[in-house]
Amino acid sequence: MNFEPSGSASSDSEWIKSSYSTDEGPDCVEVAAVPDRILIRDSKNPQGPRLALPPTTWASFLSYASGH
Repeated sequence: MNFEPSGSASSDSEWIKSSYSTDEGPDCVEVAAVPDRILIRDSKNPQGPRLALPPTTWASFLSYASGH
């Protein structure tokens, strides 16, 4: 896992909002897939730091999270 500076994803990266987030709620996680990693950011701070995970780590996390 790495922390990415806010400019690490191009402006044309497609950020996807969590399906568990609502437009009224303050808490939201967004993800974007770039060629060699998955970026994760806080939607309240889109210019802030991001986590960068290898796709295999992201897949393992999703598998774990879906069971809890």
